[in-house]
Amino acid sequence: MFPSFPSLAAALSQPFKRAQLGLFHGKTKQYGNSVPFSKNKTRRSWLPNIQSKRLFSDALGQMVRVKLSTRALKTIRKCGGIDQYVLGTKSDLLGWEGMRLRVAVREAQERRASEASASSSPHTHASP
Repeated sequence: MFPSFPSLAAALSQPFKRAQLGLFHGKTKQYGNSVPFSKNKTRRSWLPNIQSKRLFSDALGQMVRVKLSTRALKTIRKCGGIDQYVLGTKSDLLGWEGMRLRVAVREAQERRASEASASSSPHTHASP
């Protein structure tokens, strides 16, 4: 129908939809067995370690509140900040929130670049 719907449908069909609302870096819900001394196995699940953090974005010039996994936090520190992380990470690891941040950071960087080029361009006014 529309060209943007297949990617949206692929994101909606993921098994752990909560991961779309934060920076989970590919971490999802895991399943396994709880095995006590009696060896009677029962199914259980493990959720990723999610933290709410406020990270400073250099491009946006403000703090950004995100839910992220500890794996994503480690990768953000390795990349050197939230801006470099969202710009350099594959889109399937970011989710909706990460893609929203990527668009916001790119727009802010383009806006600053255009303002810098406009202010550094030589003026053609002749001084008397």
